[in-house]
Amino acid sequence: MFIQDLKNDFYRHLVGKRILIVVNYDIDAICASKILQALFQYDHMLYTVVPIMGVTGLRRAYGEHQGDVKYVLLVNCGGCVDIVELLQPAEDVTFFICDAHRPLDVCNIYSDRQVCILGDATLEENIPAFETIFHDSDGEDDDEDEDQSGDEGEAHNDSGAGDSDGEEEESAHRAPRRRKLTRLERHEQRILRQRARRQWESERDRIMFEYTQFSYYGRSTALMIFELAWKLSKDNMDLLWWAIVGISEQLLLGKIESGAYTLELEHIQSHVSRLTNKTNDQNTMSASKISFENDLHLVLYRHWPVTDSMRYSRYASCQLKLWTLRGEKRLHELLLEMGLPLVHARQTYSAMDLVLRKEFYSMVERLAEKYDIPDIVYGTFTLSYGYRSRYAAADYVYALLAIMESVKKHKTPEDCFMEASDALNRKDKQLLGAGIDNAKLMHAAIFRQVQSSLEARQVHSAGSFFYYVLQEEHAFFSYPYALGLLAKFMLRGHVATSRARAAPDLPLIATCPLDATQGMCLLVGIAPVREDSPKNFFGKAFEQAAQKSKTTLLQDFFEPSVVQLRQSDLTRFLDALTVLLT
Repeated sequence: MFIQDLKNDFYRHLVGKRILIVVNYDIDAICASKILQALFQYDHMLYTVVPIMGVTGLRRAYGEHQGDVKYVLLVNCGGCVDIVELLQPAEDVTFFICDAHRPLDVCNIYSDRQVCILGDATLEENIPAFETIFHDSDGEDDDEDEDQSGDEGEAHNDSGAGDSDGEEEESAHRAPRRRKLTRLERHEQRILRQRARRQWESERDRIMFEYTQFSYYGRSTALMIFELAWKLSKDNMDLLWWAIVGISEQLLLGKIESGAYTLELEHIQSHVSRLTNKTNDQNTMSASKISFENDLHLVLYRHWPVTDSMRYSRYASCQLKLWTLRGEKRLHELLLEMGLPLVHARQTYSAMDLVLRKEFYSMVERLAEKYDIPDIVYGTFTLSYGYRSRYAAADYVYALLAIMESVKKHKTPEDCFMEASDALNRKDKQLLGAGIDNAKLMHAAIFRQVQSSLEARQVHSAGSFFYYVLQEEHAFFSYPYALGLLAKFMLRGHVATSRARAAPDLPLIATCPLDATQGMCLLVGIAPVREDSPKNFFGKAFEQAAQKSKTTLLQDFFEPSVVQLRQSDLTRFLDALTVLLT
């Protein structure tokens, strides 16, 4: 069931209770959990935060803590699976789900009180009506029992036909009864009911397929939780900034359309204005300042040279083909026409001449159309505090991604989660700086991999999709987010250099070895370049291909287009997928 009044039906319901917060391993979820923790600490509430990476982690987290809590809050996880079926909880346990993944599981939607989804049902797409997907089998069972009792009664009447005629005379004087159906008529009715049931099941399967065939994302969870803080009059600049980072991750990773992001900007700007006035009234000069401005889709350009940022940014790099000699020449032409000397462009941005820094945005914007990079401009927010600290929301997103992907033998995913969470604090500036440095390494590695793979023509066509196979484990690409970023860069780069007219309409599947000892690989599906919609059909396609090829697929992530399978099954799986998508 949906809960729209978060203040009364969710938050006030939890005050004074012990809560288990299960948080998915993504930036929007981390930001939402930070806001929730700030609210719970304000009201001195007891809570436990457990980060997870998939369904297995969710099951383990609940199993370890189920004896301690009666209220479980699932952040960006659990919405797309039948929670009651998965976890088998006691009847007095209540789950609150705040999940941006879509589509939501219908059993969660139609649950009565035990599963509560935070959000507005009217904003959801194509939720099937209850009667089209759930069937009342009790009525059928009663009919079947009546049929059986009728058969038994008829047999009993046949055996007692030679009894006294007096009973027949007595029954003739009674009030007229409903004529009993013959055995043949009952059989015909049973067949009609079974046929109607099969038709209903067929229609239900069609409706459910249409509802679940695409995976996509709803509204940012961090933004939703921030609005709860606002309604509770407990919001501040830090909480708002965390919400901005959450929705910025959705935009930069292609989880939502730019149109949906733009619609939210107006709401966020009103909160920025309100909190800025409130801060000014309190005359706290040391407080942070959030500003809205038009910025450039250039990765971390304030933290390294302009030439590096342009080369390692997917959009600019692919539009200008910067991995080729011709592309490099075109970049130099752009810098020359901008009036930005090469010696300055190769310096770290902060070391550039102050006048050039102030004019850099307008320089790029003026020539964007001419150099075929019109979408390089977008609206975003920047955070300023102290004398020198100024960060764009995108800087935080890329830094946190790099921290989350920095899992090592001595550093567990839980450690990375806590580090990413701490990096959101203004006082932990060193963590953010280290994250930005790691992000630079990651984006440089992505560009080098794209350059070498495109030159070696390692992106292959299967007719209905492209596929790209990494042969060895990689420090970055053996993790879902980095592999996804690589796959998107690879697909756009391949389309930019391909002469095939169908190339922009074909998706890409990228795979990288995950664990050499177990022979597993990570596989991610990326939607075609020409498709503006962030909806992804690979979750269902992977599931069906695994059934056809009889391969074991581990769909443990809450993102259905990211799966694991054995490397020995990869060829068979891709063959089945080719047949399925043709």
